Amino acid sequence: MARPRRAGARKEAAAAYAFIAPNYLLLLIFVLIPLVGALLVSLQRTDGFGEGTFTGLDNYARLASDPLFWRSLANTVVFTLIVTPVSMAIGLFSAVMLNAALPARGVLRSLLILPMAVSGVATGLIGVLIFDQNSGALNRIAEVLGLPSVDWQSQPIPAFASIVIATVWWRTGFNMLIYLAGLQGLGPDLYEAARLDGANALQRFFAVTVPLLGPTTFFLTVLNVIYSFQVFDLVFVLTGGGPGGATSVLVTYAYETGFVTRDQGYAAAIGMVLFVFALVFAAAQWRASRTRDLVE
Repeated sequence: MARPRRAGARKEAAAAYAFIAPNYLLLLIFVLIPLVGALLVSLQRTDGFGEGTFTGLDNYARLASDPLFWRSLANTVVFTLIVTPVSMAIGLFSAVMLNAALPARGVLRSLLILPMAVSGVATGLIGVLIFDQNSGALNRIAEVLGLPSVDWQSQPIPAFASIVIATVWWRTGFNMLIYLAGLQGLGPDLYEAARLDGANALQRFFAVTVPLLGPTTFFLTVLNVIYSFQVFDLVFVLTGGGPGGATSVLVTYAYETGFVTRDQGYAAAIGMVLFVFALVFAAAQWRASRTRDLVE
């Protein structure tokens, strides 16, 4: 009887591999092969035409003395540190509110999810209509109210703020949707026990809701941080990285280096550094989450 069981197990394993093979094939073609190609290009000096010249780690050595790279890296980190917690906090608050018996809950949920249906470029164009310092809606409203206008494109801090505001508006709906799904999967037993122990709504939120949503928060943190490190379309449309590099992030700097100045080897090196940052963060977050789960 052992042989038929082994044969059946082999057939099941073969069927399982057959089902997942297309996914691995797509991963190989569209992720792993381009990643290896980018690594090889980062070790060359090339403009994208003809064969490049192998330079080893010279492109990576240039990064250490490139002030524009360090400024773009700093902008990316600051952008991530602001956008990720703010958009997740607003998303969590919105999910908690929409999970309660609010009037017009469906309409409010649709309004928050609506930005998810808009592409990043379209969101950037909406941001231009709002933040343009010459004809934007905000400065028009400020003019009507007798308030001073803001130089959204020509001043570093307002330009950076416009990108942050547009991104938070765009990402909040996604965070809310995932948190709402997590909330609707929580049973009422713990809330009832906390209520019987005399915990008020705020105490129940921090003692019950937040810990139970830990896996959801971990998932969203990884996604939001990776997205923030890879942000391009909103920055490109709203400010183009200006003024004076004040809103330049790693991806816009890599794009400008690779397709404007045609130094594609150096641009690939910037991309590989970005990949390493995202990979290290995801691994650190996974390890921290796994360690916490084991302790609990």
